[in-house]
Amino acid sequence: RMRRIQFSLTVSEGKWLIAHAIADMKEVRDAIAGGRIVLKGGTTVSCVSELITGTPLSICGRISKRGAVSSKFTDSAQHSIMYSNGEITGLDPDFDTALLQLGPNDVIIIGANIIDNFGGAAMLAGSPAGNNCGRGVSAMSVEGGKTIIAAGMEKLIPGSVWDSIRAAQRKGVDASRGMACGLFPVVGELVTELSAIKLIADVEATLIGRGGIDGAEGGCLFQACGSEAEVAKLEAVLEKCYGRQTSGEEKSMVECSFPCAQCGRHLSCCYKAKGAKRC
Repeated sequence: RMRRIQFSLTVSEGKWLIAHAIADMKEVRDAIAGGRIVLKGGTTVSCVSELITGTPLSICGRISKRGAVSSKFTDSAQHSIMYSNGEITGLDPDFDTALLQLGPNDVIIIGANIIDNFGGAAMLAGSPAGNNCGRGVSAMSVEGGKTIIAAGMEKLIPGSVWDSIRAAQRKGVDASRGMACGLFPVVGELVTELSAIKLIADVEATLIGRGGIDGAEGGCLFQACGSEAEVAKLEAVLEKCYGRQTSGEEKSMVECSFPCAQCGRHLSCCYKAKGAKRC
């Protein structure tokens, strides 16, 4: 007998669903058994890190109610880590050089700030050249490791990410609510909530609603249809996601405000300008 269910996920719950799907991907399980996994900080990837290593990641840049901001503190947990043979190695500030060590048995898990319907993804860069992550992106494509992009449907934009990449820039912005940002492309296998559902269970899944209120802003409503056993498999994972909050090392979740260690790198920030005028 086929069974049909409908369920909603907040943005945070969707991150955990994506994380559960990625943690159980064959490539990831193989890398845990005999390779290396690089986890590049972001709230969705931090969920993956919690599931695989038991450790949340430090969160650097983020979009909050104040705009594009970063962590206020630079001395919190590692932003990017390598997991190998049950051991965690911090990659800050050696993310770019560490990626040169990777090969076909290794996996890189990274997030994105925008995605499109063509599998495209891009990450915001508020620091020069995207800091060591921006410099290391080419290594993801050329050294042979498997790159998995963890990004929820709230990141989906109309059109192509390449249009956004061409338009965005750090320099030459007259004013910005938070730091001015450019974009750089991230290439790999994109995993959203919709693809995560299909990775978790052999069901037909459809996105049937978007948005909401009372904490569900940006959330999604899905319908899934499949056999009793496969739907039950999906429901078991969903129960692990309901009510979960955003992942990230606690101290790193405090966002920057003027003055802070990041001010020198943040261009066009209106908060910095206002703070300077008060001094």
